[in-house]
Parts: sequence; structure tokens; C-alpha cells
Amino acid sequence: MEWLIVIVSLAAVGLIGLLLVVLYNRLVRLRNRAENAWAQVDVQLRRRYDLIPNIVETVKGYASHERATFEEVTAARTRAQQASTVEEQAQAENALTAAIGRLFAVAEAYPELRATENFQQLQAQLEETEQKIAVARQIYNDTVLAYDTALETVPTNVVASMFGFEPRAYFELEEPAAREAPRVSFS
Repeated sequence: MEWLIVIVSLAAVGLIGLLLVVLYNRLVRLRNRAENAWAQVDVQLRRRYDLIPNIVETVKGYASHERATFEEVTAARTRAQQASTVEEQAQAENALTAAIGRLFAVAEAYPELRATENFQQLQAQLEETEQKIAVARQIYNDTVLAYDTALETVPTNVVASMFGFEPRAYFELEEPAAREAPRVSFS
């Protein structure tokens, strides 16, 4: 009888240990997917940051007197590049999107600028990048949803609290105008 109690006790401890390992590994996988999804957002944001100086320089050639607009775009780009949290990144991206919109509003006053092949290519690249950012943001937010849900549901919430797993923030744009890609069509 003693052996039976010992075997049952060891089996129960083994099953609990196995369950902890399985749940812990699931949380790690979900956390890593969220980190990878954020990395993909970051790749697209960096692509956008790389395009901005070229756009500014192209517009500058036609509208050099719009110095304040150029400085605003450059400062917003710098703030966005320096953002360290998802929330800071969202705020910085809102400001950058608004600044880019103002830059393209300046460009609208110059039909000869809009007609240049270089400007049209930059415009197309920015539109494509904005679409890729939107897709990457959606994938990131979906991944965060799965991770955060696992943190809040039984029994993974117990394992998450034991091992210090923290929820992640969604990458949401605050201003309704920033929810759309900047309008850059000059046709």
C-alpha cells in the first residue's frame, strides 16, 4: 500500500511538473512571436524613416522657403527613431504622419515637382511602405492579443505570474487622421 501511495504521489508531481513545462514553453513561444512581430513593424518603420530624407530633399529643391515644414518632418522622424516603447512609438508615428502630410501639402503647390519621376517614385515607395506598416501593425496586434489572452486565462495565468511574464502593449494610433496612410496622390 505504501508503494502505491508513493507511485501515485510521484505520478501527480510528474504530471504537475510536465504541465508547468508545457505552459511555460507556450508562454515563451507566444512572447517570442510578439517580439518577432514587433521586429517586423520596426523594419517597415525604418524603411519609412529612410525614405523621408529623400522626400524632404526632393521637395526642398522646389520649395526651399518652407524651412519650418522640413525641420518639423526631420524632428518628427528623429523622435520616432528614438522612441523606446510601443506607446512612445505610436505617439511619434502620429506626429510623423501629420508632418509628412504637411510636407506633401506643400508639394501640392508645385505641379512641376509632382511631375518629376523621382518624386513619383518616392511617393509610390512611401505608399507601399505605409501599407506594409499597416499589415505589420495588424500582425503585431494579433500576436499581442494571443499572448495577452494566454496571460489572463487559466491555467497559464498562474504560470505567467510565477515566472514574471508581463503583458505587451498594442501598437495603436491615437488620432483618427493618423489611422489612414498619408494621402500622397498628386494626380
